[in-house]
Amino acid sequence: MSDAAQPTAADVRSAAEAVKTALDRHLAAVERRSGEDDPAVSEAFNQLAAAAEAYDELLYDRYDEVTPFEIPGAEDALPPYAGPEEPNAISVLIRRDYTVAEPQRLLAQAQRVEAAEIDDGADDDDAAGTVPGALGILFGEFEPDEIASRHKEFGLEEGDSTLWVTAAEEPPEAGEWLEAPFEHIDPQTVVCRFDVSAVFDEEDSAGEDDEELDFVEEDEELEPLDAEK
Repeated sequence: MSDAAQPTAADVRSAAEAVKTALDRHLAAVERRSGEDDPAVSEAFNQLAAAAEAYDELLYDRYDEVTPFEIPGAEDALPPYAGPEEPNAISVLIRRDYTVAEPQRLLAQAQRVEAAEIDDGADDDDAAGTVPGALGILFGEFEPDEIASRHKEFGLEEGDSTLWVTAAEEPPEAGEWLEAPFEHIDPQTVVCRFDVSAVFDEEDSAGEDDEELDFVEEDEELEPLDAEK
């Protein structure tokens, strides 16, 4: 914001009073709510969010300070559920992020799986010699949930994850969405979602974040790995 348009101290004070008023209105609406989806509560929430956002912007422009409040944007929030009341099918969408923290451990574990397959008569294409190849071997051999529970064995470090459950009237036809499995998801059909992120418990996990990674040395013996599914 330019100096000419910079808000005055009175502007900031007025915005702060607006937040207080909106806060009182929101509490009153919550106390009088008539049901889970009371429109008065939703309206009061939106007014409070707008007032808090305006105050935050003015406070920053005038004093270069911020508030501890994070107002979710429209793009961050799911719309109200508008799917079938009695769905006959659901889809579960999962995203899990990992960091390849120990490439040598990852390669060693993939090489073990590859060696076991060679012993069973499979062709030796040495796919385990690269990180992409090793990932392909391990995720092809083990279920995603098993990798999630044993990620450290594979040299991976967990990042953020999310799980969405969507509802539908009927299940899709076989092979219908395989070419683009994650496109055309209607947010209004999301029944529930579960997010896991270090940002939610940053203070509680500060000590864990500072913990050193236990890298595998060349002469360190790897733990036994069951290559069977």
